[in-house]
Amino acid sequence: MLTLDKTLLSVSLAFALAGTAFAQPMDQEAKESYSLGASVGNYLSSQIYKQTELGASVNMDQVMAGLQDAMKNKSKLSEDEMLQALNTRAEKLNKLFTDKLNKIKETNRKASSDYLETNKSRKGVKVTDSGLQYEVQKEGAGPQPKEEDIVTVDYSGRLIDGKVFTSPDGKVREEKFVMMTLIPALKEGLTMMKEGSSYTFVVPASLAYGEEGAGDIPPESALIFDVTLKKVEKPGANKDAAMPAGHPKMAWPHG
Repeated sequence: MLTLDKTLLSVSLAFALAGTAFAQPMDQEAKESYSLGASVGNYLSSQIYKQTELGASVNMDQVMAGLQDAMKNKSKLSEDEMLQALNTRAEKLNKLFTDKLNKIKETNRKASSDYLETNKSRKGVKVTDSGLQYEVQKEGAGPQPKEEDIVTVDYSGRLIDGKVFTSPDGKVREEKFVMMTLIPALKEGLTMMKEGSSYTFVVPASLAYGEEGAGDIPPESALIFDVTLKKVEKPGANKDAAMPAGHPKMAWPHG
């Protein structure tokens, strides 16, 4: 089974595609042409790297032969043969992906279960009927939000290994959320809090992102949220309240 370092793969493809181009001075047309080839090579190396990461084997000699033949508009295989080969390849990759994903799910499921089992026995931790675990860090005296309300919170979320997923810099965020858009765990948890309260929630995957995961959150992951409820507002009281757009790699606590 062939596994390749992504950087080495890109370099090897670049050399194979470039031929003697490195030894020749480049005018503007040469630079544009070279960049076109490098772009194709980068895309190809990325695709091959993803496949080898799944455990698929790749014959690099035949990859380069196929690329060169295609550029010469000739092929050792018919279109039907290539289509059949690519379909077979896709089936293999899908199985490898599914097998790898199932292993990740099972690993995370066990780690999350063990963590939840240990955490619930800690002093001060309470467990709701749904399985949500919470610990009161500070009890406030203000109003409690209802499902239709809008809340302003300071919050951070992390995996059980400590990795923060709610902000790229790992810092606590202040955000305004519509309660009904939140994941079940936070929707339930916030309705128990009074304005001014600070709670820590330990959340089973079933009350968060489940088997699918989200952003930087792997599937079947238990999560930990530290939440301070700063303000509760009724619908229409603040027209600026909306679901935030979010960072593309950031998982927001929405269902």
